[in-house]
Amino acid sequence: MNFHWSTVKVALALGLPNIARAVGYRVSVRLGINKVRRLHADVPDGAFFASTNLPAIDAPAVSSWSREARWFGRWPVQVSDAPPDWFTNPLTGVRVPDPARPWWQIPDFDSKVGDIKGIWEASRLDWVLAFAQRARQGDATELARLNVWLADWIRQNAPYVGPNWKCGQEASIRVMHLSCAAAILGQVREALPALRALIKLHLERIAPTVQYAMAQDNNHGTSEAAALFVGGTWLAMFGDAQGFAWAAGGRKWLENRAARLIGKQGTFSQYSVNYHRLMLDTFSWVEVWQRLCGVPPLSAAWHEKVLAATRWLHVMTESSSGDVPNVGANDGARLFPLTDAPYRDYRPSVHLAMALFGRQHAYPLCESARAMLTWLGVPEAAALAPAPGMLQADDGGFAVMRNGSAMALLRYPRFRFRPSQADALHVDLWIMGQPCLRDAGTFSYNTEPRWLSYFGGTQGHNTVQFDGRDQMPRLSRFLFGNWLRAEAVEPLSGSDPVTMAAAYSDDQGAFHQRSLQLHTNYLEVRDRVNGFAERAVLRWRLAPGDWTLESDEPGSGFVLSMANGHRLHVSADVPVTRCELAEGWESLYYLDKTTIPVLEFEVAHSGTLISRYEWST
Repeated sequence: MNFHWSTVKVALALGLPNIARAVGYRVSVRLGINKVRRLHADVPDGAFFASTNLPAIDAPAVSSWSREARWFGRWPVQVSDAPPDWFTNPLTGVRVPDPARPWWQIPDFDSKVGDIKGIWEASRLDWVLAFAQRARQGDATELARLNVWLADWIRQNAPYVGPNWKCGQEASIRVMHLSCAAAILGQVREALPALRALIKLHLERIAPTVQYAMAQDNNHGTSEAAALFVGGTWLAMFGDAQGFAWAAGGRKWLENRAARLIGKQGTFSQYSVNYHRLMLDTFSWVEVWQRLCGVPPLSAAWHEKVLAATRWLHVMTESSSGDVPNVGANDGARLFPLTDAPYRDYRPSVHLAMALFGRQHAYPLCESARAMLTWLGVPEAAALAPAPGMLQADDGGFAVMRNGSAMALLRYPRFRFRPSQADALHVDLWIMGQPCLRDAGTFSYNTEPRWLSYFGGTQGHNTVQFDGRDQMPRLSRFLFGNWLRAEAVEPLSGSDPVTMAAAYSDDQGAFHQRSLQLHTNYLEVRDRVNGFAERAVLRWRLAPGDWTLESDEPGSGFVLSMANGHRLHVSADVPVTRCELAEGWESLYYLDKTTIPVLEFEVAHSGTLISRYEWST
């Protein structure tokens, strides 16, 4: 009964119009009445890109896709001059069975294939950008390679057949990468017929299912709206009547998505730092494309929302490395890898968005950030953006505290949209740009239940877990029930210390209140817990290192220390039943997991737990 009531509550929270869109889509595809089931298109014939005599760009081309590529920014995959097998996952060697099936006959999660993202990665066409860059720098062999690979891709992936046509967002990413390559080569207004045909058959795949994308209230909608706008605008240049309609629809949905999915303080609907980057890169490309094509700009309200999202990510980004807190879902997605900046370096994206929407430059000394602008023809802004400060984004439950060399992030439950992780009151702590208390990440969407539970569940976060269960019941792979609501939120305030507090009660009566004080050389966290049945376990997920655990106050206090001067002191005003250094896991990249030390501190009675993380200034 509780499960059914939880499902009903989630359905109401998701919104009946969204549910109607999603159900209507699935039923119409299954019954064969959706237009997408009746699509047919010829394979485009001829070259996709012409040779160019334009001068070289004053920025280095990427080194990837020459002899090696990296799946999800992490896993090295050897490549050659010949196109790859588009239906084999190079990380597992598994090939999609019967790839000639219509895409709608292929299951979402096929146990024989494993994670389909390993198949999709090459078909996102990152390599189109790499080849186009090197062709623009005068390498004619790369232009030939670009045309050969594209011809092979569309022959092997005949329109609307096989796994690489299964997802409208994947098709949208291809549209954006193809349009970006055309911009790099100066061939937007001189696009060859085969390229225009390739764009059109992609938009014909995206348009009939766009309502389903919008029902997700996530980056599927932002990506597909952008593809319709970009591709439609492009085709309209050549008098294509459908192009005008697609461009108008894309513009409408772009306005709608920014208004609905980006909060006043800039939080994106997915509560994920990496998906925030994906959305922001998408909107940045829309702005670059609009300026390039000379079509009317989007509204002032749209620009205002995207600027808020830009500032949100700027606050999250560590200036010296570009790294960010590993908070929220992360599937390895990255648009427009136009530089050799590592996957976890967010500075190129922030620098681009800040120049476009804030008319400021964020990282003037970062070569990869400046190269991003150069490749896209965006001039450097004259003004310097202020250094990242503090932020309370109550629109999504994020508070960023700063004091001296320290940054602390508190995640509290403000769920207007579906949460992807049970991470209420999680805390990240960064000292001098290095993560000291950290989030587990994601690992994989298609893996064993124990890993889905670990990385997305309460156990994978720096918070308190009650009675061995998640803070919210998991209803499905991507859906939690009984969404938490923040209570007693105290605003971010002060300078030394900086303070913040929030609380929640779960559906079984457990209560957790967390208050933070960030000083120049220590972070103090007080957790008041009650209402649980048997046990409350506080976890601190630590940086790898040689930690030593000692008893400090018999029965209540313990000290964890490392040679670099970092110390974590934990105590309670009730008896402690367990305190130990356990082995945990974190995933900084999709499909990658490594061990880290985790302090587990357990009590059996209601009380207050006090944690103090110290470092040398």
